[in-house]
Amino acid sequence: MNAPPASPALPRAFSRTCLLLLLRESPSHGYDLIQQVAALGVDASDPGRLYRALRKLEDEGLVHSAWAPSNAGPQRRIYQITRAGSEELHRCARALASGHDHLEAFLSRYQEFVALRGEGRSATERLVSH
Repeated sequence: MNAPPASPALPRAFSRTCLLLLLRESPSHGYDLIQQVAALGVDASDPGRLYRALRKLEDEGLVHSAWAPSNAGPQRRIYQITRAGSEELHRCARALASGHDHLEAFLSRYQEFVALRGEGRSATERLVSH
């Protein structure tokens, strides 16, 4: 019996870090953020979880929100990163970079085992396909 394909092993607080990054790029409202985090590999199937994460970021002083008028319907809550949020984003990005280095070292060492299969693809591509 074959095991189901493994889902990507993302850091525990990756969705939080992605929200901070997206808000660093541009203030936004929840619906836009749901679409954007999905493009970064974050499960966006539960919008309530995303909104709870935004409220928690706001409670921690990392994000600020305010109601803004909308041209197409009711007002929308617009989220914006704070200075403390930018500092937290930088800390998280450094931690991710360190983790990336460790993962690259692991994959490099593991590559000798999977190199026998799937010639012409990188170790990461071979791992993902198996």
